[in-house]
Amino acid sequence: MTPATARRNIMIVAGEASGDIYGADLAREALKLDPSLHFFGIGGARMREAGVETLVDSADMAVVGLVEVLKHFDVISGAFLKLKKALSTDRPDLLILIDYPGFNLRLAKAARKAGVKVLYYISPQIWAWRQGRVKKMARLVDHMAVILPFEAPFYERAGIPVSFVGHPMTDLVKVRGERDDAAASFGLDPGRRIVGLFPGSRRNEIERLLPVITGAAVLLKRRFPDIQFVLPLASTLRDADIVPQLTAAGLEVTISRERIHDLIRACDAVISVSGTVTLEIALVGTPMVIIYKLSPLTYQLAKRLVKVDKIGLCNIVAGEIVVRELIQHEANPAMIADEIGSILTDAGYAGTIREKLAAIRERLGGGGASANVARLILATMEDQ
Repeated sequence: MTPATARRNIMIVAGEASGDIYGADLAREALKLDPSLHFFGIGGARMREAGVETLVDSADMAVVGLVEVLKHFDVISGAFLKLKKALSTDRPDLLILIDYPGFNLRLAKAARKAGVKVLYYISPQIWAWRQGRVKKMARLVDHMAVILPFEAPFYERAGIPVSFVGHPMTDLVKVRGERDDAAASFGLDPGRRIVGLFPGSRRNEIERLLPVITGAAVLLKRRFPDIQFVLPLASTLRDADIVPQLTAAGLEVTISRERIHDLIRACDAVISVSGTVTLEIALVGTPMVIIYKLSPLTYQLAKRLVKVDKIGLCNIVAGEIVVRELIQHEANPAMIADEIGSILTDAGYAGTIREKLAAIRERLGGGGASANVARLILATMEDQ
């Protein structure tokens, strides 16, 4: 642990790449208000850069689905025990949980027993599935900081103190220049079509979905011989997780770990797995197709539990299907390539998508989410 001179300790847990982004921005904003704060817990490279001491790397925690979690049980269990112990031995003044509900709700229970207050930032999507969890959260969480406007009434009805803080992506998504300038900055030819391949941030997603995405890219290459492909590599992944599959498919792909929003701006269309990144793509305004596949067992369970008819965050926020979603058996190379082909060749279709994407930002609040939560952190600790 860092020196005991830190005035107040805050445990923070972000188990996935998107949480690492949000956690890093939150830590920076909180440290502006009180530089003596000491953040420690679970996070990735971005949170470390922001000054968070990571006891566990979020790259080892980023899995999704019942079957996949069971495969990584030892790693996740070990991380839980390490943080549970820290709740007692290095008792923090506050526990901040970012999404990742399966793990974080268990940790919230341990925090409650240790007498540590819990602030939950980035609500788990229990309004979409497993709504019964809200009763458990009411027992364990002191305050919810939610980022989607319709989430606040949901928690209010359950009697949980809640604040709508705005969506952090409205501040984080910043694009410099126009499409051609962005393309040139990555060494791409602005005069040729550019398609983004966004396979996700979890290794099990890569194993399951990258072959489907590369299959679609091969079909697109046949149809558009001069097409260019780009791929952002999440902080939770290594080159070795991606490059062998791209090489096996015979694809030339520009890979970048930086400036994801400029990379999105450079694209004419994107193939993206479902997740927070679809909201980033929407805020930049690039047309996309959203794909997702789960293991057969996890999918059958999810079908019985999910209470919403859309999976893409951008579509959920918009309240309609703005971009097409291809799920499970529909997430195949031919259907993906057909949808991207339509975006690339039908200017009217692509233009309609862009117009609807432009309206999404207005629904997400006026910005300043991380600063709002930082102030909430200090207020919560002052109340102790």
